[in-house]
Amino acid sequence: MDYLDTTGRIFDIQRYSIHDGRGIRTIVFLKGCVLRCRWCCNPESQEYAVQTMMVQGKPKIIGEDVTVRQVMETVVKDRPYYRRSGGGLTLSGGESLCQAEFAAALLRAAKEEGINTAMESMACAPMETIEKLLPWLDQYLMDIKHINSAKHKEFTGKGNELMLENARKVAQSGKTELIIRVPVIPTFNDTEREIEEIARFSDALPGVKRIHLLPYHRLGQDKYDGLNREYLMKDILPPTNEHMAQLKRTVERVSSLECHIGG
Repeated sequence: MDYLDTTGRIFDIQRYSIHDGRGIRTIVFLKGCVLRCRWCCNPESQEYAVQTMMVQGKPKIIGEDVTVRQVMETVVKDRPYYRRSGGGLTLSGGESLCQAEFAAALLRAAKEEGINTAMESMACAPMETIEKLLPWLDQYLMDIKHINSAKHKEFTGKGNELMLENARKVAQSGKTELIIRVPVIPTFNDTEREIEEIARFSDALPGVKRIHLLPYHRLGQDKYDGLNREYLMKDILPPTNEHMAQLKRTVERVSSLECHIGG
C-alpha cells in the first residue's frame, strides 16, 4: 500500500495558525489521547471514537476518517505562506502518538513536499513509537507539565516517568529540534518552585534552547457542556500577566533557556 493511503482519524484542520511552530502553520488535530488533563481545551480529542457534540445548540459530528493523501490536499494549498514565513504542517490533538503510523505518514508526506514539520505531543508512548516519526520531524513541541509524578497523575490521570525519560532520549538523539512547552495551570504547577524544577530539568536536556510557558485559559469550557461533561476547572482563574512575567523571570534566573510566554 502507498503510504499516502494510510488512514487516520482527525477532528479538525486549522489553516493560517501562527501558533504551534514557526511561521504560518496548518494544524491537523488527531483524535485520541492517553491523558485526561483537567484543563484540556480540546476534550473532543480525548476519545478516539467518533462523537456527537452540541455546538451552538446544534449536534456536530466530531471525528472523520481520512487518508494522508486527502489531508495533504489541504496542506499544500498554503505552500506560499509556509515559504514566506518559515511555516508548515503541525500535528496536534489529542496525542498524535496514539495514531503513530498515520502521524509518521503525514510528516513524511509533508517533508517530501518540502514542507516544514512540527508535532505537539506529550511523548507518552514507547520510545520505539516516537522513533518512527523522528526522521520526518523538524520540531518536537513537547509538553512537560510537572516534575512530581504523583501530582502529574492527580491532574492528568497518568504519572510522568515515561514522558521525562522520552524527553531525555529525544534530546540525546539530536534528530529534531526539541522545544519544551509548559501549560501553566493554577493549583497544579504555577508556583515559582514548580516552574523552576521544570526549567532546570529542561535546561539539562542536550540541545534544548527554548521553553514556552502557556497560560491557562477557559476557551474550551463550552465544549464540556456540548459533550455533557463536567468542567473540573470552572472555579480556576487564568494566571495574571504579572504572574506569567514573574514565572518567565524565574526560568531565566535558573536556566540558560530562551523563555517565551505563549507559543
